[in-house]
Amino acid sequence: MCGLAGFVDFLKDTDENCLDAMIRTLEYRGPNNVSTKLIKGQSFNVGLGHARLSIIDLSKEANQPIQFKNLNIVYNGEIYNFSEIKYELIAIGHSFTTNSDTEVILHAYQEWNMKCVEKFIGMFVILIYDNKESEIIIFRDRPGVKPLYYYLSNDLFLFSSELKAIVKHPKFEQVINKEAVNYFFKFGYIPSPISIYENVNKFPAGHFAKFDLKKRRLVKTEYWNINNYYSKLNSNKLSYNEAKLEVEKLLESSIKYRNIADVPIGVFLSGGYDSTTVAAILQKNTKERIKTFTIGFNRGNNEAPFAKKIAEHLNTDHYEYYCDVHDALDAINEIPFFYDEPFGDSSAIPTILVSKKAKEKVKVVISADGGDEIFFGYDDYDNMEKYSRKIARLPNISFVNTILAYGLKLVSKLYSYSSFKNRKLLGLRDVLISNKKYKDSILFEAYSSMSDSFLKKLLKTNKNLKSNYKLDYKLFKDKMSLFIALDFRNYLQNDMLVKVDRATMSQSIEGREPLLDHRLVEYVAGLPTNYKYFKGDKKRILKDILFTYIPEELFVKKKLGFTVPIYDWLREDLSFLIDNYLSMEELKKSNLFNEKVVLKIIKDFKNDELPDETIIWKLLMFQMWYKKWMTS
Repeated sequence: MCGLAGFVDFLKDTDENCLDAMIRTLEYRGPNNVSTKLIKGQSFNVGLGHARLSIIDLSKEANQPIQFKNLNIVYNGEIYNFSEIKYELIAIGHSFTTNSDTEVILHAYQEWNMKCVEKFIGMFVILIYDNKESEIIIFRDRPGVKPLYYYLSNDLFLFSSELKAIVKHPKFEQVINKEAVNYFFKFGYIPSPISIYENVNKFPAGHFAKFDLKKRRLVKTEYWNINNYYSKLNSNKLSYNEAKLEVEKLLESSIKYRNIADVPIGVFLSGGYDSTTVAAILQKNTKERIKTFTIGFNRGNNEAPFAKKIAEHLNTDHYEYYCDVHDALDAINEIPFFYDEPFGDSSAIPTILVSKKAKEKVKVVISADGGDEIFFGYDDYDNMEKYSRKIARLPNISFVNTILAYGLKLVSKLYSYSSFKNRKLLGLRDVLISNKKYKDSILFEAYSSMSDSFLKKLLKTNKNLKSNYKLDYKLFKDKMSLFIALDFRNYLQNDMLVKVDRATMSQSIEGREPLLDHRLVEYVAGLPTNYKYFKGDKKRILKDILFTYIPEELFVKKKLGFTVPIYDWLREDLSFLIDNYLSMEELKKSNLFNEKVVLKIIKDFKNDELPDETIIWKLLMFQMWYKKWMTS
């Protein structure tokens, strides 16, 4: 896993020093080698930069950029099945000079063009410059594990694994995207394809693109979408037991692929069903004791004791670390730099901390992200189904909806808007009064953590947000599959995968996600819902597989989650963060918030009267980001 950055400059003003400065901002993503290549043309210059974390083929010959004929590549990720693809290419006449997957990608593209991506099992962002055709080719992996940002303006095309390399270019215009600010406070993350900056987009997951440099035309094409596999729901005629055997087979294959490396590997073990399944299958198929890592807390939700019991049963080489408020403060101060756009998930703290500890022993960690999103793991799926059934009973008649909406508005005024007690009422009101597509609006409001009404009070410049849940409802045979598909394309991609990528990369280690192997995801999506969610039992098929490795009694507990007691600390030892970053002086610098509303939120929080405490964390993270990137 690595970092990449570069440009196409149609004015030919960007030089090698600027390219080097851009990629050096990402050196922690790839500390083993940093290289650049400037290719000068008649109408434009192309710059390719790469920071390498050596995982497979540690030799200098595998450093990037790599050239093969008229093709030059920079690439971030892993193609786990590169050996099989390599043998296939050798059989039809190709020859290789390295043992790297990077070289295999180049030959695969030369042989099969855009269809090469269909052969790749892995996580990747691939950028190839074809100097013969004068075009840039881009591929991003199916679920969006690996990131890519791009900027296209002012005769410049800039691209990078993270925003900070783009910001480094002297011609980049650093203007806040007000729409992104609204989305951040609504969801706690900024959803693809937009970013915190104007004219900077996230390249979409499951897409490839060709950028014709002569015509300056970028054409993106979707090659994979999980929704298409839910359309096959219930078409699979396998019995439950047959399906369970096939899922286990796919799990074993996926985990085996992610155990391929020329460096030490470990596993993040939380003690939950997903990470335990991964650790159990890996340990069964590995001769040596695998290394497992857990982080714990002395207060709040603490799953470390459960993880320890699992590790003892599996006989892993287990490392358990308990963090305190000082450890948390160190991680909090690092978040604005490493995430480099506002990020509102406080579980970034334990993820950074466990990555720091894992770095002492391994260079690759396997995590279990995606299990909740493909096996129905969240409690919200129950609640969403009930919520949607109630909404569906309401008459879809414009004037009736308007009357109901304004009735709810009057009821909601009985509550203090800053207490958030009326959030659901306001959300329902906004749905009813909206002239948008009925189902899209319901889902958009139900999945958000803040109503439009409150956003208008909080932010000085409020943007009317459109639902980004544009779906073909005919693809889904039931509402549960619809909800899980939404999480896969939104929450998983924009929150969970961002969290793990930035946290692991901040410590120069590679994170791998076997539960997001596209073969497994596709197969599980097509299974009948009751194979995964049965009479309130979530992750049914995964649990039944796991309990062939682990005694069921080890899991007689409610799911706690990988959380940190951040709100207790913010009222106590870390209260100075709120005083420093959410002061009237600092709020006026960003000039985005209604200061009186924020001060009321702070007062309610300190008095332990703020039912939805996530707003205080979002405000803190935004202000810390703003001070780091907009005032430095």
